[in-house]
Amino acid sequence: YVEACRSQKLEDFMRCTENALWFYGGVPRALVTDNLKSAVTKSSSYEPKVNEAFADFAEHYDTAVLPTRAYRPRDKAIVENAVRIVYTRVFAPLRNTTFHSVGEINRAILELLRAHNNVSFRGREYSRCSLFREVEVPELGPLPLKRYEIRSYAKGTVHKNSHIYLGRDKHYYSVPYRHIGKQVKIVYTDSFVEIYHRHERLAVHERKRQRYGYTTAAEHMPSHHRFVSEWSSEKFISWAAHIGENCKGYIIGILDKKQHPEQSYKSCMGILHLAKKVGDQRLDNACRRASDYGAYNYSMVERILKKGWDTLEDDPEDTSEVPDHDNIRGGNYYK
Repeated sequence: YVEACRSQKLEDFMRCTENALWFYGGVPRALVTDNLKSAVTKSSSYEPKVNEAFADFAEHYDTAVLPTRAYRPRDKAIVENAVRIVYTRVFAPLRNTTFHSVGEINRAILELLRAHNNVSFRGREYSRCSLFREVEVPELGPLPLKRYEIRSYAKGTVHKNSHIYLGRDKHYYSVPYRHIGKQVKIVYTDSFVEIYHRHERLAVHERKRQRYGYTTAAEHMPSHHRFVSEWSSEKFISWAAHIGENCKGYIIGILDKKQHPEQSYKSCMGILHLAKKVGDQRLDNACRRASDYGAYNYSMVERILKKGWDTLEDDPEDTSEVPDHDNIRGGNYYK
């Protein structure tokens, strides 16, 4: 099997290896790799250390990884000879051709590869393809139901709202509340996110890429915990209604903004407590101003009150007229 790829980086190396397995239609009992970093993080004649991600890939395909010894060409003599032949029959015919994409060159390689595999050995009536089907195919293990998804790794801490933050997507995922404050390991692929603590899987979620969004499992939140038994959406809405209609609508907006209302309880508590400092009327006006901005968070209400914008009739950031100043040149300057 031959394939062109952009690099020898881990993702490219695993994807090419995987494509080879699906090309063969089965999985061998072991994968014999060279000592490139994408496969081996530390070479050794006795116990080489296999790359963690590549080891996980091998486990998915139910096979083993047997790296060759460094500087021992005899460990891979058959492969070295096969590479030499491929250079002659596949690479050489394409060396003067211009391609505009990796897919385009791989389609050309595949045509030459099929011809190479079906050519009979010199002085024999069978080819590489027929020998493979007769001798090697019966020894191959079955392919899994789905292809391997490359895993990436990150670390995080379970926040007080029972969520961890995946910086790659700027997204939050829930974890059972009893693990609040713990350091966790995050394993993610293109389709799912797993959270582990000391090799115990705490949660698994479908991966979402909504920036600053929340993916929450209801059973992860402390629904029977004191945190929730004392605080509820109805309590905050009723509290806000006593301050004013604008404040009530703003609190409802905050609760609706989050997927799970418990994520907003602290924001609601902070906003409603501002009434003790500025009074109900000013807080109600500040909530109206913040609603006009479409900003539903504690920081915006606090900023409006601090700047005194709640007492202004017009938008405080509307500066349609430029004030007079000696340093302003005026339109005539550019004529």
